[in-house]
Amino acid sequence: MSTSAPPCFVDDYLPALLAQASHLISSEFHQVVSDNGFTVSEWRVLATLQDRDPISVGRLAQITLLKTSTVTRILDRMEADGYVERLANPEDRRVTRVRITESGAKVVADLVNLALAHERRVLEPFGLERAETLKSTLRHIIALHAPPAR
Repeated sequence: MSTSAPPCFVDDYLPALLAQASHLISSEFHQVVSDNGFTVSEWRVLATLQDRDPISVGRLAQITLLKTSTVTRILDRMEADGYVERLANPEDRRVTRVRITESGAKVVADLVNLALAHERRVLEPFGLERAETLKSTLRHIIALHAPPAR
């Protein structure tokens, strides 16, 4: 009677599985982003600002998984291109908020549609119910482990 060997640690470790899945799925879409003239980091910034009220640079860095200094450099370029604008925060002058411009929203709209089509192709083998369960579970994990808002 043969018994199968237990899986290797990283083959069954949630953070490793999430990282591998994220890398593989994201890499498939990164070429589309590049073909449209953007870096992955620029795409993350635009996608994050899409359909959202202005947010702080720090919060933008948290969501995009980029360092604040990196986000600041990206915003410099994107502001010069007219895709984003910085706003003073009347409650706290030390905090700069960012929002997407109309021009930026137009540019990112096509990429968002392509991203949604990519997501549908990735999730299609699992069916709609399982896909929604997965996304709901991931949102719950994020909510439980996200740092407190400043």
